[in-house]
Amino acid sequence: MSSIKPCTSPEQAGWLQLRMALWPADRAEHLQEMQELCAQPERYAQFVAYSSLGEPQGLVEVTLRSDYVNGTDSSPVGFLEGLYVAPSFRRQGIAAMLVNTAQRWVKQQGCTEMASDALLDNTSSHAMHRALGFEETERVVYFRKLLS
Repeated sequence: MSSIKPCTSPEQAGWLQLRMALWPADRAEHLQEMQELCAQPERYAQFVAYSSLGEPQGLVEVTLRSDYVNGTDSSPVGFLEGLYVAPSFRRQGIAAMLVNTAQRWVKQQGCTEMASDALLDNTSSHAMHRALGFEETERVVYFRKLLS
C-alpha cells in the first residue's frame, strides 16, 4: 500500500531522485528550484508516493496558474507541472493516487479546473491523461523569433 506525503523541504526523501528521472538536469538546478517551490506553498504543491517499505515510487508537482491556460475557462487553474512514477511501480494506480492528491489540493485553493500538457508525440502521456480523467482541449505549436 502506498502513502502520499507532501514535500516541504528539498531534503524530502526521494523527491530529488524522482525529479531527476523525470527532468534530466543538473542536481544544483533541481535543488534551487525545489527550494523556490517550498518557499511558496500557497502557489506550489508537490507530493511523493512511498511504498510500505519507504521506497519513493512517484511524484506529482502542481501549481496555481493565474495567466491564461489553454483550454480552460477559469482562473486560477491548477496545473499539473509534472507526474512521474518509477518504472518498477507503474500500473499499480500510483499515478491516479498522486493526481487525486494534487486535485484535492487544487480544489482547496478554490480552483474548479485542473489542466496539464504533453508534447505532441508523447502518446503514452496522452493515454495516461485520458485514463486519469483529463480531456484533450487543443493542440498547439509554439513559435519564437530571436530579436537582434
